Amino acid sequence: MDLIDDAPDPGPDAGDNNPAFTVSEIAGAVKRVIEGEFGRVRIRGEIGRVSRPASGHLYFNLKDDRASLDAVVWRGQAARLSVRPEEGLEVVATGRLTTFPGASKYQLVVEDMAPAGAGALMAMLEARRKALAAEGLFDAARKRPVPYLPEVIGVITSPSGAVIRDILHRLRDRFPRRVVVWPVAVQGQACAPEVARAIAGFNALPAGGPVPRPDVLIVARGGGSLEDLWGFNEEIVVRAAAASTIPLISAVGHETDTTLIDHAADLRAPTPTAAAELAVPVRAELLAQVAGLGGRLTTGAAQGVQRRRQRLADLSRALPRPERLIEGAVQRLDQVAARLAVALRGGQQARRLRLARLVLQPAALRQRLRGEGRTLQGLAARLAPALARRVAERRARVDSLARVLGSLSYTGTLARGFAVVRAGERIVTRAAYAAPLMEVEFADGRVTVQAGPPPRRPRRDEAPPEQGSLL
Repeated sequence: MDLIDDAPDPGPDAGDNNPAFTVSEIAGAVKRVIEGEFGRVRIRGEIGRVSRPASGHLYFNLKDDRASLDAVVWRGQAARLSVRPEEGLEVVATGRLTTFPGASKYQLVVEDMAPAGAGALMAMLEARRKALAAEGLFDAARKRPVPYLPEVIGVITSPSGAVIRDILHRLRDRFPRRVVVWPVAVQGQACAPEVARAIAGFNALPAGGPVPRPDVLIVARGGGSLEDLWGFNEEIVVRAAAASTIPLISAVGHETDTTLIDHAADLRAPTPTAAAELAVPVRAELLAQVAGLGGRLTTGAAQGVQRRRQRLADLSRALPRPERLIEGAVQRLDQVAARLAVALRGGQQARRLRLARLVLQPAALRQRLRGEGRTLQGLAARLAPALARRVAERRARVDSLARVLGSLSYTGTLARGFAVVRAGERIVTRAAYAAPLMEVEFADGRVTVQAGPPPRRPRRDEAPPEQGSLL
């Protein structure tokens, strides 16, 4: 008969007495060991990258020159911390070590934190900043103004990141300009030398060459940790930015990030997008401003002409009547003419009497009479031309005054087809001053007119009057 063996197969580890743990079991065992051995510890280190998600928890790492330890502060404890975690700050953190089975790592759950002094990187950065500032590389007097509307903008950044897309998009929205990109590494060991060479390269471009020389430079990079941005703290980059003859805008990191290139640049932007806004104005705003200034110019010119026209009208009303300007001269001329005729008659009569007396005197006096006669003849010969000249001068003066009177008199205006309307003693200048009976003065006389009713407007259904023949 057949023997049937129902015993199970012992398997490959039938001879091994060590039990087999599941992943969860071993993770739990490690967690219990670590939490049991390090239930409460104090750890000194420099804070690295800090993350603040929307959940309210804080994640960062503590590091020294040989190791790094992840740390977390739960939301309820974060509000009670006496020191807010900041990158580069050296602290003493108190808490408990635990594990995170989902990622096979251990971490420090921080319950309290106290400052322990500046970190090594921050101390190095501060020493470098003071040394470069002592050389005058950060002085405000050496910073150049950024051109208001550059023709060409040079951008030094990574060509594959979101930074260049943000800059180009912002420039396109505000005022499209020509952009020349110099690709560089924005992190790591190659960052500093490449950025310095890019700044020097843009400055070395000749004006009018095949590659246009930028009017302004933008050095841009997104946010990151102190280590990620360290390339922009290198001395070679700071000196290249300070030596640039092209105005330079630094846009490294976000608003809270500060690097040494920010101090050496001519202008610092809190973000790359803000750098584009600082580089160019808004085209629509410029057009609106120009239109507004043009409107103001037109309005100002019209108002100026109107003010001067009103001023001229006011001055013309203050002028005296033209005939009054020559009344005194005409009167003086009449007086002189009257006196001249009397003087001529008196002088002639006096000389006639004197001549008669001389005729009756002896011969000696006749000789004197002859002399006087010759003198009289000379005076008579001189009198006629002098009188003619004096009369001509007076006539020319009268003619000149008459011409002035004609140019200023309203009668000249009447001769051109205008008329003066009077209602009694009042000149009618408005329709409100009209009277039933008025006097109209023309250039050749005056007529009296009677104001009639206004003309009747024809009705719509009334046919217009027929026009007579001109033939």
